Amino acid sequence: MDLGRVMWALVLVLLTPGFVHGGDIVHEDDEAPKVPGCSNDFVLVKVQTWINNTEDNEFVGVGARFGPTIVSKEKRANRTRLTLSDPPDCCTAPTKKLAGDVLLVHRGNCKFTTKAKVAEAAGASAILIINNRKELYKMVCDRNETDLNIKIPAVMLPQDAGASLESSLKHGFSVSVQLYSPDRPLVDTAEVFLWLMAIGTILCASYWSAWSAREALIEHEKLLKDAPDELLNMENTGSSGVVDINTTSAILFVVIASCFLILLYKLMSFWFVELLVVLFCIGGVEGLQTCLVALLSRWFKRAGESYIKVPFFGAVSYLTLAVSPFCIVFAVVWAVYRRVSFAWIGQDILGIALIITVLQIVRVPNLKVGTVLLSCAFLYDIFWVFISKSWFHESVMIVVARGDRTAEDGVPMLLKIPRLFDPWGGYSIIGFGDILLPGLLIAFSLRYDWAAKKSLRAGYFLWSMVAYGSGLLITYVALNLMDGHGQPALLYIVPFTLGTFLALGRKRGELTNLWTQGEPPRVCPHVQPAK
Repeated sequence: MDLGRVMWALVLVLLTPGFVHGGDIVHEDDEAPKVPGCSNDFVLVKVQTWINNTEDNEFVGVGARFGPTIVSKEKRANRTRLTLSDPPDCCTAPTKKLAGDVLLVHRGNCKFTTKAKVAEAAGASAILIINNRKELYKMVCDRNETDLNIKIPAVMLPQDAGASLESSLKHGFSVSVQLYSPDRPLVDTAEVFLWLMAIGTILCASYWSAWSAREALIEHEKLLKDAPDELLNMENTGSSGVVDINTTSAILFVVIASCFLILLYKLMSFWFVELLVVLFCIGGVEGLQTCLVALLSRWFKRAGESYIKVPFFGAVSYLTLAVSPFCIVFAVVWAVYRRVSFAWIGQDILGIALIITVLQIVRVPNLKVGTVLLSCAFLYDIFWVFISKSWFHESVMIVVARGDRTAEDGVPMLLKIPRLFDPWGGYSIIGFGDILLPGLLIAFSLRYDWAAKKSLRAGYFLWSMVAYGSGLLITYVALNLMDGHGQPALLYIVPFTLGTFLALGRKRGELTNLWTQGEPPRVCPHVQPAK
């Protein structure tokens, strides 16, 4: 993997660098303050339907600011007949009284609170309001409406869900609905597995990187020891296939990632996501192939060291030729079937392989470069998750990561795990950058520890891993405290990881060496000690 492909891979993973998401269930809105009688949280509501006494589709709506709280337990929710409002907007009294039915009405022509009051006066037990678009809309009260005493729940449905129910009623079918808003579990098992997955990925990549660096160092020291004097002045080009980034490229990565993120946001469409899938598959094949070849070469050393010339690719090992078809087929099968329920497994395998490969090839040479890179990513993350709302009226990072305005379930540059024990389902996700960017610094810490022959406790790697795990854990705590709203993970991870590294380096008196050299002092075997 040459420098150009490394740059491309880094930009690919930087597209979603700092984002974890758990799914929004409870919504706050500072522009719609709570007042007496209009103080509910905006909660998602499940609307289970029955057509002619046969269980049918389950839709998701959003509860209103006003009215009673919707029950959270399915067993406590009543199954009630649904009736179509006449007039459809329910701004005036219906033509006939209702016997506790749920009333289906259209949005528009009067206030939401007016519709609810009219429906309640007519005897309805609840009101379902069909929105005029597919998105959900928060139903609030006017600022001059106080002391409201609406006693029936109001739920807004997206346009397609409401149209489906309205069509069934108009065709004379008997329709019943059940309304409830289940709570999420206190601990999301998907987040636990994502946490373990992120820790494990960095752990594997760091040890691979440190092992490769140690083998290269041994070879280099052997060469210096046995080399004739005329070769000592030759420039050391470093480990083959490894790219050390500098401060300029660290800043450039984040700038390029910002440009790509804006491009994704502006051009977000089905076909654009398809292009991202192709790019992800190419990167995934590269990563999976590299990981498998490195693993299998321990047992098939001869095949890994025997090469053949291939047009356009140059010298390729026989082991690589044997592994490549499997990697390509794996990526293609995932791309074709990525919408099935278990496709997340293939996406995670390809993503982890890509991250590990980049962490093994791209290296932070010293703490200065690591600090610049993580600090830029820290600001980048906060800006595109939070501050971009003031410029674009929505969080650019969240919109891109979720794949809004497309038929896809988000962009592929994410690790995701389904929330199996969550009544709302969905996925918990984490951006590649939340693993890769801190991982560059953590891998550097292990390489330094091994070069300095430090023990685990006396080194930097253990404490960097603990700091990263703690930062990611705090991210998930914040995610749950904010009811599933997407969080910029690097907001929490960078201070923990970078702060720990800097504090330890200063305490041990090694900060200057870590900052500038990035490796312990070594004595050249050709230099004779002074007498």
